[in-house]
Amino acid sequence: MITLEGAGRRYGEVMALQPLDWQVQAGEWWGVIGPNGSGKSTLLQLLSGVEAPSCGTVTVAGRNIRKHSRKELARFIAVLQQEGLPATSFTVREVLEMGRYPFQGWLGREPHDPAPLLDSIMEKLDLLVLQNRPVDELSGGQRQRTALGKVMAQQPTLLLLDEPTTYLDIRYQLQFMEMVSQWRQESGITIISVLHDLNLAAQFCDKLLLLQDGRAAGAGPPQDMLTEERLREIFGVDTSIVSHPSNGSPQVLLTASPREAQKRE
Repeated sequence: MITLEGAGRRYGEVMALQPLDWQVQAGEWWGVIGPNGSGKSTLLQLLSGVEAPSCGTVTVAGRNIRKHSRKELARFIAVLQQEGLPATSFTVREVLEMGRYPFQGWLGREPHDPAPLLDSIMEKLDLLVLQNRPVDELSGGQRQRTALGKVMAQQPTLLLLDEPTTYLDIRYQLQFMEMVSQWRQESGITIISVLHDLNLAAQFCDKLLLLQDGRAAGAGPPQDMLTEERLREIFGVDTSIVSHPSNGSPQVLLTASPREAQKRE
C-alpha cells in the first residue's frame, strides 16, 4: 500500500523528518505519536503528496507519489485535518457533495447520481436531520462528523487523520473514533492517524509509529510501543501502564513528580 524508502524532509537548515523506512499494508490502522515537533505533521504532508521528500521516495500503490496527478491522489487519499471544517454558510449536504470532486468531469458532473451514497453516509453519521443546516450553525461534534462525511463521500482507499479529536470533548472523541473504526470494518480502508491521546491510539490502532526529534523511535503493536521506559525516554515523563479492563489495550496513567505531589499535600 505505502512504502517509504529513506524519505525525509528538510526546511532550510532544519531536517524536520530524518530519512525514514516504513511500510503500511492495506487495511492497517497506524497511529503516529510523538512529542510536538517530532515530525508527525511533516510525515502526513509527505504521505498526502502536499510536500515532496527532500530525500528518498514515497510509493503509493506501487507508484512514486510524485507521478500521480492531484486528481488521481484525491481518488485514492483523503485527508482530515484537526480543524475539520471552517465556519461556512455551505450546508451539510453541500459539504458532502464537495467530497465527490475527484469523480466529477469538467462540467462538475459525474456519471452516476451520488445522492443515494450521500444519503447513506448522512444516515450512518446521524446527519440527515442536519443536511440543510449551514456548517457555521453546527456544534463542534456535528461539524467534525460533517468533515468525516465529506471524506467518506470521497471513497478513498487511504485515510490520513491529523489529530482529528483535538477540539472535541471526551464524548465526541470516542464517538468520532468509533465511527472511523466502523467505516474501516465495512470498507477495509487503510488509516494513518496522528494522535496526541495515547490511550485512544492504543485502543483503536493496530500499530504505532513513534517519532522523536524527526526520527523513528519505534514501530509495532501498542503493547510493545507504550511501555514506561519508552515513554520516559520519548516524552520525558513518568507513567504507569495498565491494561484496559474491557479490551486489554495498554492505557497510560500519568505520574506526578514528587515535587508536584508535595504541593497538593
